[in-house]
Amino acid sequence: MKKSRNLAKLQIDIHMTPKNPDFYDFEERVRYSEVDKMGIAHNKNYFEWFEIGRTEYCRHKNISYDEIEKRGIFFVLAESFCRYKKPLRYDEKFIIRVSINELTPKRIVFYYELFTIDKKNLIATGYTLHIPTNSKVEVCQIPQDILDKLNYTQSKQG
Repeated sequence: MKKSRNLAKLQIDIHMTPKNPDFYDFEERVRYSEVDKMGIAHNKNYFEWFEIGRTEYCRHKNISYDEIEKRGIFFVLAESFCRYKKPLRYDEKFIIRVSINELTPKRIVFYYELFTIDKKNLIATGYTLHIPTNSKVEVCQIPQDILDKLNYTQSKQG
């Protein structure tokens, strides 16, 4: 009989390591529609919170998703991952922290951390990998001016 792999010993993907000192934090609250009958947030909502974080991060960088899409660039989700550490409950406030772990003309990896409101307890970590496409869903390149706005080495700190 073949032994199953021990998940704790698996090599974690590089996307799960925070690399970027330029992150954006903002507060959210668990809504009633996001919990089960025990009052615990359903796991699917973490990916929705990641999406909210990604949108807010771009807005914080002075380039909205809407502006990017009007330019004919669409960030297609190619991979997503979440590691759950602590449950969230109805009406609990929490912090979504977002950064970009990798940014090239052909891919962008957003990294996420969810924290308790006091930032003492890590709730979850995750990442999403996006590939830029045009309106015909053909892989294309992210224009340099968009890369410059999103790139933490190019953006103003503070």
